[in-house]
Amino acid sequence: MIINYINKIKSNSDYRRLFENFVSLSVLQGLNYLLPLVTFPYLVRVLGVEKFGLLGFATATIGYFQILTDYGFNLSATREVAIHRENKEKLEEIFSSVMIIKAGLFLVSFLLLTILVFSFEKFRSDALVYYLSFGMVMGQVLFPVWFFQGMERMRYITFLNILAKGFFTIAIFIFVKAQADYRVVPLFNSIGFMVAGILSLLLIKKQFNISLKIVSKYSLVSQLREGWHVFVSSLAISLYTISTTFILGVFTNNIIVGYYSAADKIIQAVKGLYGPLSQSLFPFVSKKVSDSKEKGIVLIRIITKYVFFITILLSLLVFVFSELLVSILLGKNYNNSILVLKILAAHPVLIGLSNVFGIQTMLPYGRKKAFQNILLIASLLNIVLSFIMVPLFAHIGSAISVTIVEFFVTFSMFIYLQKTGLKIMEFKHV
Repeated sequence: MIINYINKIKSNSDYRRLFENFVSLSVLQGLNYLLPLVTFPYLVRVLGVEKFGLLGFATATIGYFQILTDYGFNLSATREVAIHRENKEKLEEIFSSVMIIKAGLFLVSFLLLTILVFSFEKFRSDALVYYLSFGMVMGQVLFPVWFFQGMERMRYITFLNILAKGFFTIAIFIFVKAQADYRVVPLFNSIGFMVAGILSLLLIKKQFNISLKIVSKYSLVSQLREGWHVFVSSLAISLYTISTTFILGVFTNNIIVGYYSAADKIIQAVKGLYGPLSQSLFPFVSKKVSDSKEKGIVLIRIITKYVFFITILLSLLVFVFSELLVSILLGKNYNNSILVLKILAAHPVLIGLSNVFGIQTMLPYGRKKAFQNILLIASLLNIVLSFIMVPLFAHIGSAISVTIVEFFVTFSMFIYLQKTGLKIMEFKHV
């Protein structure tokens, strides 16, 4: 059976490219785990709970600006590039339009950050940390991941990300020796992002002969319109992901944020195991759906089964071994993170399935509005729950709130698809 699958991959260029992209992203993800596995335990111990919490809060704050500058292009522009990958003139138009818009959004973001920092003492007292962290936004603007994904050339993303992560890892061990060195962490993280971004632009010019050009107002408006629903959806997602950390920081202190952020870092790493598959599948599924809607839904049903099996296993492992994970990765000072990790252990399976239902199904089939509405309702639900739960239960309240919301998102998307004809699962009547 395995030999048959291998022969099928070899004989079909689409499946071969999907496999190559999956392998490239898996190698990247493996190194993404290996390098933080070395730096993460080191940082939580050297920086202490309070400074680690401060950096977690700064990262959550900067996350809003990353969402603004992304504007949903990592999905909408990826799909556009995937569809028009054989048309160089159209590719250049898409590339230029998106990069120009992102540059404008970057300037708006910098202005908003400056207003935020100088308007509130909580931010002003650590202004340098926020500005150093903001370099990640610049790096993200410069690095057109969406272009490489759309072209299904993930090996370039792999190379550049390894370069950035490798630089960051080496710099941490050389320059972070004590708690007072906490500002070095966002500095070198940002430098790594920016270097990778600059090199990615040079690579696009050399490998694809794509350059920036003057585009029409229509092209800019068209890209803004295409990305709007995904942007609103991404913003809504942030209101029950990064906003959870942000709200926790507003109501409590950096130590409490440190307990939550440390557990969340472990969950993010576990969720990332599914990342290569998700990133590889989106342009592949989008093109398949574009060719045949009927064959597309058959493919998605197969994907759903595999994703459920993989992610439920990950969730169970995290729940069972949560105490061991905290002990090894975080140390005895983070015992308050154990219960948080147990609660968040449900996230891999919930997010894995909601990714299939939302990103891989609703977007390729043009259900952007419904996708957006579900996430908007979820974001409002999370804000209400957070304002109730955080003052009562602090970091535990945050974990409970965001888990309830993740369940709501997954269940709502499933019900919507079943009721509107895109049946992910077919139930046989006895």
